[in-house]
Amino acid sequence: MVEVILPAARRAAALSKTRRVGVIGTVATVTSGAYEDALAAAPDIAVTSRACPRFVELVEAGETAGPRVLEVAREYLAPVQEAGVDTLILGCTHYPLLAGAIGYVMGPDVTLVDSASETARDVYRVLAANGLENSGATPPSHRFSATGPRDRFEALAQRFLGPVVTRVEALPAPAASNAAGAAS
Repeated sequence: MVEVILPAARRAAALSKTRRVGVIGTVATVTSGAYEDALAAAPDIAVTSRACPRFVELVEAGETAGPRVLEVAREYLAPVQEAGVDTLILGCTHYPLLAGAIGYVMGPDVTLVDSASETARDVYRVLAANGLENSGATPPSHRFSATGPRDRFEALAQRFLGPVVTRVEALPAPAASNAAGAAS
């Protein structure tokens, strides 16, 4: 099992020179304190967290650049900037799609850490350590599922992932009690 929080926290701790790390994520992620807990193992790190739910809305609407994206980014990131972070964890899978705007607002002296990329690196390490990498003899297959409107998901997925998205399977929507966990 490879989890998502620790790889990004480990990378942010290694990269931060000022020992001030920012975390942006969904309300559920930020409220959980998971990144703060993971970063507590690193000496002298101050963490500033900020929930950025409108980032998800923007990405899901296909809006990843432009004046409105910059306006929302400036609003959300102001407290993180004021804290003087030099490293910022993108704690939601949607946020790397806004990395251009986030990086622009944060400035060139702030390093962005993509939690998904760091998790992928850990997955590769586990696969390689156990001799489980794909040899290339069998091409990868992709399966996409959505609990919301398939057409909307398919259009966005093709925009961000490219031609590997050829068909999207419809899944039943999660129960109301699971909706917050599924969005995090």
